[in-house]
Amino acid sequence: MKVLTIISMVALLAACAATGPAQYGPSGASNFGYSSTKIEVDRYRIVYRGSGGMPPEMVEDYALRRAAELALANGYDWFRVASRDMAREQRGGVSIGAGFGSGSYGRHGGGSVGVGGNVGRVGAQDYFTARMEVIMGEGEAPDDGGAYDALSVIDRFVDPGTGIAQ
Repeated sequence: MKVLTIISMVALLAACAATGPAQYGPSGASNFGYSSTKIEVDRYRIVYRGSGGMPPEMVEDYALRRAAELALANGYDWFRVASRDMAREQRGGVSIGAGFGSGSYGRHGGGSVGVGGNVGRVGAQDYFTARMEVIMGEGEAPDDGGAYDALSVIDRFVDPGTGIAQ
């Protein structure tokens, strides 16, 4: 009974220690946020690591936001995602299981029976990482549905009432 109480308390502490979505920004000591690498003159690799509790859609949106920022900072008007990948990792929580058995010792014999189970990870959180490679261009964005207008992407993240980026 004490073991079950201790496991429950550990699971509760793990759930309480979970943090909400991180704010948008470069990855730092927390390792959450964006990083970008220039591959060619007009091509970048962008990685956005979301914190626990951040939905995958938000992680991808933040990677697109970083692509738009890079495009504008380098004199481009639009960008196209050449490749993208979303990875999911589950961290934290407590794995709960049970096992029973018997054995033999010296002259005393006995059968051996084992039963085990695992009911999953309690209090675990999903962490998503978006990776994308983008190609940037100048002028009018191609009208094929695959290009993003950099200013439009940035405007999506600005609060119209305050003009402050979200």
